[in-house]
Amino acid sequence: MSCCAPALDARSGSQDLLADAARAQRLTEWLHAVRQDNEGIGRLVLSVPEMHCGACIAALEGGLSSLEGIHTVRANLTLRRLIVTFDNDEPDILDTIERAVQRLGYDASPVDLGDLDAERDRQEARKLLIALAVAGFATANIMLLSVSVWSGAADSTQHLFHFISLLIAVPAVAFSGRPFFMSALTAVRAGRVNMDVPIALALILSLGMSIARTIVGEGHIYFDAAVMLTFFLLIGRYLDQRMRERARSAVISLTRMAPKGARLVSENGQAEWVPADELRPGHIVRLTTGERLAVDAVVLSGEGTVDRSLVTGEAEPVAAAPGTRLEAGVLALSTPFDLRVEKAANESFLSEIATMMEAAEQGRGETASLTDRLAGLYAPVVHALAALTFVGWMLWSTDIWMSLDTAVAVLIVTCPCALGLAVPVVHVIAAARLFESGILMRNGDALERLAEADHVVFDKTGTLTTGRPRVVECALATTRERYAASELAQHSSHPAALAVADYLPDPATPSAEAIREEPAAGIEARFDGRLARLGRADWVAEIADRPADAAALRSGLAFAFEGDPLRPIELAESLRPQAVRTVEAIGDRGLPVELLSGDGPRAVSAIAERLGIADRRAECRPADKLARLDALRENGAHVLMVGDGLNDAPSLAGAHVSFAPGSACDVGRLAADFVFTRQDLGAVDNALTLAHQARRLVRQNLTLAICYNVLAVPLAMAGLVTPLIAALLMSGSSILVVGNALRLSSGERGSASHQGLNDAANPTAQQGFAG
Repeated sequence: MSCCAPALDARSGSQDLLADAARAQRLTEWLHAVRQDNEGIGRLVLSVPEMHCGACIAALEGGLSSLEGIHTVRANLTLRRLIVTFDNDEPDILDTIERAVQRLGYDASPVDLGDLDAERDRQEARKLLIALAVAGFATANIMLLSVSVWSGAADSTQHLFHFISLLIAVPAVAFSGRPFFMSALTAVRAGRVNMDVPIALALILSLGMSIARTIVGEGHIYFDAAVMLTFFLLIGRYLDQRMRERARSAVISLTRMAPKGARLVSENGQAEWVPADELRPGHIVRLTTGERLAVDAVVLSGEGTVDRSLVTGEAEPVAAAPGTRLEAGVLALSTPFDLRVEKAANESFLSEIATMMEAAEQGRGETASLTDRLAGLYAPVVHALAALTFVGWMLWSTDIWMSLDTAVAVLIVTCPCALGLAVPVVHVIAAARLFESGILMRNGDALERLAEADHVVFDKTGTLTTGRPRVVECALATTRERYAASELAQHSSHPAALAVADYLPDPATPSAEAIREEPAAGIEARFDGRLARLGRADWVAEIADRPADAAALRSGLAFAFEGDPLRPIELAESLRPQAVRTVEAIGDRGLPVELLSGDGPRAVSAIAERLGIADRRAECRPADKLARLDALRENGAHVLMVGDGLNDAPSLAGAHVSFAPGSACDVGRLAADFVFTRQDLGAVDNALTLAHQARRLVRQNLTLAICYNVLAVPLAMAGLVTPLIAALLMSGSSILVVGNALRLSSGERGSASHQGLNDAANPTAQQGFAG
């Protein structure tokens, strides 16, 4: 044994310790990036820069889906993102995921939803641009030398120029083709094949044939073709990368505007800037004029105006005072505020928007899944076709060089980039368009389902109406009744309860006990042991001293102490902006429109008549709404449900596709597929228009991609396409598909929310507690 062995063992041990420490650090970063829902399901978004094709998607999804504890795996080629949901209680699950990704030959890192890897994208673009410049320089010089060869120069001159071309081409292809070679090498080492393997093979074969022919001194020399092939492949990849950035420019702009920190107020009143991820609920932060809020918080001191356009899309300044809740992204316009943090930065409304955008872009419908499976078959099929082409030409012509040229052309021309990009690039651009219009898409496959919708069901309160009614008549007779009704109202977020709370005085001393809210009915509590209810009139009448008359029950909202007379409360409400125009536009599409509400017949009929909705149903409880949706589904309808309240959550989740306003309760927003942040109901019609445009572009892209392969492959196998032309065709097909999808970003905007009409100032009949 060598005397150096102990030293080598010590060095090896220290290297192992360093490797373990590095792995522990990476796993800590992964752990911080995990988001967990209420059911203990973890969600991790990973950036995978080496993801280039459908074969990569198939390898990653197939390799991870088989792991114990994994629920779903979704890869997005446009964003080069991998989203994994898993059982968070599974031991060492993150280590298992990381090792599996590495075994497949990929490097992955967690994606912070507030940082979309802009620096990495810039570095990748810079590397591609440098490689492109080198390939372009080499192409120009070799083409100059080739002109002399083609012009009939002497044999000795031709041989000299071929050697000079060799000296230029070999280092140029080795350097500029590095993205293809490294990707192919990584894939082969991992025992898989991606689209860069045949491309790298084609480059090596074309360069190798030219070197061999230069040394032998006979046959066609393809140094110009090898370098130009690299040049055009890099052009295609660079343009593709730039178009990907453009496709997700909306969410990138959003995250760049999100503050990175805030001024934390200490116990002595001093404010010190800290990163946003260090802020916790209960911390006090100071927001000065011209600054944006980094977290969701409630105002403690200061009165002034703020700009909420980043959150709602509405440019008009909004007043803020103590007690006002402000979302992350709000801009202070006039005076400073001190605020109490309500949520951590990664749980803020702005982070929720980014999460929705990620989910929308990562999600995939049936069409996208089909194209990914087809693209995943690419590698074995293309290698079989290339081998078949080589053998066929060898048997036909016995010319090995011609056979190799034709096989190389097949390897290049059959790249499935266009097919792999046909669907996801449209979804990314559609998500950006929706976001610009104040609509957040929570699921990527929701866009396909929205285009299939053929029946629309609306809730009333907070959906067709503004959700902010006002009290116009109140029959509360005593101070005790007024205080009790006010206290009950303050324990509910229902719009009717908020109107009552605004109308009645605050109780001098809160005394409510055993407070309980009944969905679609109201809220009850005990005051000095006596039951009191505020809510839907027929529900409140159950505890009143005598049966209520018909007029009182039709009031919609009422209050009563147990054993006392029923006290009706009459409310009036207004339609949302563009409600009339939106219902008309949906009807013009030929879609039936239906109104389901928990309010009384009088209030429901008044709204339905104003909007021209013939099919309306009143006094619907959550189970009634869900039963109606089930009945429509059994009749073959694809129902679009639009609702906002807690009582609408089952219907939103059970519909084929659903919408909720940003003002909806948390349960309602989480149950819906789309959330619109502006007051304008025209968002529903705009989204329908965009969904049909996106479906049309997806079909066009699929047609382009399939037609390209149907035409190009036989031409290449027939020897009618050179490797250079194959590179042009392959790059051109990808650019054509992405360019066609980009038409969506500048397409015709929906009209419902851009007409400047306002039909909101239209008071209607009474509103109940059910909504």
